[in-house]
Amino acid sequence: MLIPASFVASEPLEAPAGNVEPEAVLIDLARDAEDASARELDGTAAVRTLRKLPADPEKGVEVPSWRVQYTVPIPRSVPAHWLTFSFSTLAAPDMDIEFTETLVELFDAVMTTFRWSYA
Repeated sequence: MLIPASFVASEPLEAPAGNVEPEAVLIDLARDAEDASARELDGTAAVRTLRKLPADPEKGVEVPSWRVQYTVPIPRSVPAHWLTFSFSTLAAPDMDIEFTETLVELFDAVMTTFRWSYA
């Protein structure tokens, strides 16, 4: 069975603004998202967002998709750096919505295993 999904981890991203506290950034991310929740990744505050995107045939997107993203600051990084972990899956009309929800739950389960490792 072909599963139309992807899981991507970003490179460390430098914060675009100077001395903004990570908590303020997380609050802004949650405020701007349609479905957001506070999470914790290995003891570090994070935000999880879920976006359900409709099909857009004018842009060549024939089926809707779901996108889950975790955003977390890297502890003790100066200047502040961030990581994002993204999961996307197509919600094709012939797929059971429960299957899509199960894929999202699987990604969430994977994210509970995240651990920081320093060289």
